[in-house]
Amino acid sequence: MIDLHTHTFFSDGELIPSELVRRARVKGYRALAITDHVDASNVEILVPQLVQACQRLNEHQKVVVVPGVEITHVPPSDLEAVVASARAAGAQMVVVHGETMVEPVTPGTNKKALHLDIDVLAHPGLITREEAALAAKRGIALELSARRGHSLSNGHVAWMARETGAKLVLNTDAHSPDDLLTIAEARKVAFGAGLRPREVEQLYLNARRLVERVSGFRKIS
Repeated sequence: MIDLHTHTFFSDGELIPSELVRRARVKGYRALAITDHVDASNVEILVPQLVQACQRLNEHQKVVVVPGVEITHVPPSDLEAVVASARAAGAQMVVVHGETMVEPVTPGTNKKALHLDIDVLAHPGLITREEAALAAKRGIALELSARRGHSLSNGHVAWMARETGAKLVLNTDAHSPDDLLTIAEARKVAFGAGLRPREVEQLYLNARRLVERVSGFRKIS
């Protein structure tokens, strides 16, 4: 399992980074990104803490841990500045909280985010074909979510990705230990979204390549 969207108590998760990673290891994870929630108010404070925590964890255990952010409910007009601040502070995985069906995300967030230096558009809701094509063109992954509520549009996201050639990844958006998945559980979520077997296998490859790229091509076994 490779998971590019998780949270710790640095934002609204339940666990400290070391416990999150240990529990992920027991579930069979090979890599994860810690992507706590940020906006302009905390990005320059939180990211250096995560970078330091991930560096230590990568020295002492086998799961590849990537420091990142989930830029959350930021007005589209301010997204570019927050993405730039996150990168400058050391975020290797930049996720933007997309227009999920179950939260009042500002319309236009998906489209604006897909023009920026991000890696994943999380739970993008009823993403348009135009937006999915833009994600494909720019190499930005679209997320299939295992999280309750956010997962309601997984079938639509998978359909748009198939129609446009956009890359898909499957993430937990974990906030608690119970949110972490085994690879068998993740496969069920993917099949439930309507993916074919070869597309399910591609999810893992997409995530692995992305982690290897953003972490300086550290190979994942």
